[in-house]
Amino acid sequence: MDESHIRRAQERDIPELHRLLRQVADVHHNGRPDLFRPNTTKYTDEELAHIVSDDETPVFGVFSDDDDATLLGYAFCVFQRPQHNHVLTDLTTLYIDDICVDEAARGRGVGTAVYRHVLDFAKANGCYNVTLNVWSCNPGAQAFYEAMGLKPYKIGMETIL
Repeated sequence: MDESHIRRAQERDIPELHRLLRQVADVHHNGRPDLFRPNTTKYTDEELAHIVSDDETPVFGVFSDDDDATLLGYAFCVFQRPQHNHVLTDLTTLYIDDICVDEAARGRGVGTAVYRHVLDFAKANGCYNVTLNVWSCNPGAQAFYEAMGLKPYKIGMETIL
């Protein structure tokens, strides 16, 4: 991953975050048009502003060194702490809610770099593990996560009626 760096996303990055969020939405819509709407994005500007400013929902962006504004990839994360749960132990998890590499930057190590950054961040913040979900209609993402060493820990199943 040459000529790029990773930093926390900021409010000024919202247009670039939307650009990549649309790419993720398109992948999901193409894979499961029965579940995902076309031509959409996951968050409003206001929701993104709240997310990037909240330390409980850190967003890491891989930015081009050329201008510190062109987003090559991102990871949206959420701290999860099941406290006072009768079944689960009180371990802190860093959940990756969304991860994306710009279509034009794939194969350049951007995904690996942002994922390793998330792991380092989670370790530095005392997390027990890092988790994420992947849709079965996105085999490329699943292969990437497996290559990063992730293993299934639960499986969602459905019956369409």
